Amino acid sequence: MAGINHNRTTSGVILPPEVSNEIWQDTQNESVIQRLVPKVTLPGSGITIQTITGDPVAEWVAETAAKPVGESTFGQKSMTPYKAAIIELFSDEFRRDKAALFNALQTRLPGALAKLFDTAVLFGPAPGSNFDTLAAAPQASINTAGSVYSGLLGALSSVATVGKSDITSWALSAQGEIKVLGELDGDNRPLFTMNPQTDGAIGSLLGRSVYKNQAVYKAAGGAGTKETLGFAGDWASARWGTVEGIKIDITDQATVTKGSDNINLWQRNMFAVRVEVEFGFIVRDVNRFVRLTGVSGA
Repeated sequence: MAGINHNRTTSGVILPPEVSNEIWQDTQNESVIQRLVPKVTLPGSGITIQTITGDPVAEWVAETAAKPVGESTFGQKSMTPYKAAIIELFSDEFRRDKAALFNALQTRLPGALAKLFDTAVLFGPAPGSNFDTLAAAPQASINTAGSVYSGLLGALSSVATVGKSDITSWALSAQGEIKVLGELDGDNRPLFTMNPQTDGAIGSLLGRSVYKNQAVYKAAGGAGTKETLGFAGDWASARWGTVEGIKIDITDQATVTKGSDNINLWQRNMFAVRVEVEFGFIVRDVNRFVRLTGVSGA
């Protein structure tokens, strides 16, 4: 019977003993949403956050005249947690003989959950009600040469029209940063870098910090869709939370269903690593954010 991944015969696993501790792997991107958005404590039953939607209006009054009476207005946003999880199977021999690779793999599993969370928040769909996304955020194009500067100003203008909002930082993919680096002024000099020979990254745009993360990139789909190069917005107007943080469990005393197979771990000298977390996300107003777009789909 063929082995069940991951075992010592797994395709692509080549670890001679002399280099077994030198594991080359891609850097696990941390969550862009968790980096930029404030976190709240989220109970298992969810949470309702009070919002202020309007302030009282003051008026000029004459001496001895009655003073006006104003009222604040209020709203609320509910956040419900949803569970994300992944299980990966290993043979006992894999852990014993390829320990360095196993240790690298199990530390990357939480990153799979962060990627799932970011994708849901940025592009949808939401896992359920009371979980907001930025899928419907307004768009600003930075596609063609000469349009980047005007696109960034358009993003600022779009967010500024919503109450007292302002873009606090930009989240760019590698593709988005390339667009920005390629923007030239009237003398064909880089517009957003002082020295193209030494400044190979964008640290800030229009006085606002730039955070690079590939999670904000999405290729264009069919006709009518556009490539997403990044996001910008008033990140403080959103909230995310977890119920208990990420939980990791390991067992060799269970039967795991994988596709149509029921795999008895004890019988096969295997074990399973389970990683799970309950995430929630809400945004006060999706119009406080902007999607930076590139080419259109065919």
